[in-house]
Amino acid sequence: MSDVRAPAVAGTFYPASPTELKSLVERLTGPAAPSRRVVRGAIVPHAGLIYSGACAGVVFREIVIPAVVVVLAPNHTGRMGAPGGASAWMRGGFRTPLGSSPVAESFLEALAKRCRLVAHDPDAHLREHAVEVELVFIQLLAPEAALAPIVLAWDEWSYCRELGAALAETVRTWPEPVLLLASSDMTHYESAASCARKDKLALQAVERVDGETLLAVCQRHEVTMCGRAPAATVLEAARLLGAVAAEVRDYRHSGWVTGDDSSVVAYAGVIVP
Repeated sequence: MSDVRAPAVAGTFYPASPTELKSLVERLTGPAAPSRRVVRGAIVPHAGLIYSGACAGVVFREIVIPAVVVVLAPNHTGRMGAPGGASAWMRGGFRTPLGSSPVAESFLEALAKRCRLVAHDPDAHLREHAVEVELVFIQLLAPEAALAPIVLAWDEWSYCRELGAALAETVRTWPEPVLLLASSDMTHYESAASCARKDKLALQAVERVDGETLLAVCQRHEVTMCGRAPAATVLEAARLLGAVAAEVRDYRHSGWVTGDDSSVVAYAGVIVP
C-alpha cells in the first residue's frame, strides 16, 4: 500500500478539476476576515461542498491554520484494524486534486505513545470522506501545513476523555502551533425544524466546552450528529488547554440548497478559542 493516500471522493463531494476546486474553495472562504484568529479548535461539517461548504468556509476564513492540523473524524465506512478504534494514518501524505499534504508523523508518534487507542490503520482511511473534505480547505489556506488524520470508531465518553487528555498533553508540549479540528455534520434526515430543535441542545453543550454532556444529549435526544465523538474529544482537549467557551459561527441545513425542508442534513461551524 502506498504511503500517500489517494483522494476517494473527488468528483462527488467536490470537483475533481483542480481549477474548479480551487475556485470553489476560494469562493466558500471569501471574503477573508480582516485578521484571522488563533484558536485551539473548531468543528466543521464534511458533506458535499455544495451543501456544507459555505458553513465550513465561515470557520476556515476566520482562523489561522497552523503548522500542524489534527483532524478527528467519524469512521463512516466501518473499516478498521486498529484495536483501540482511533485509526490514524501515521506516515506519508494525503493527496487531493490541489496537491499532497504531509502527514505530521512525529506528532502522531508522540500521541500514540501517550494513548493506547491510537494506532496506524490506513485501511480505515481508504474510503472515508470526513478527513478529505476538510483537507481541501487546509491545502488552499495553508499549503505547508502537516495533517494528523484520525478516524474514530466509538462514541463512549471514557475513550473521548482518554484521547482528549493525550491530545492536550501532546499539544501542550509540541514546539509548533497545533489546531484541533473535529469533522462532523449535525442531525440527519429529519425536518429542518426537528433538526434545529435537537441541534440546539447539542450545541448548547458544545458552547460550554462540555464533551461529556454533548454525548449524553446526543444519546438522550437522538441527535444523529455523526462526529459527536470527534467533537467531544476536541472539546475535552481544548478544555484541558484552557478553553472555557465555544462559539457557534454558522448553522444551516441542506434545504437551503435543495429548497426542501422536509428531510435535511444540518451543519454547524464552531470555533473553540
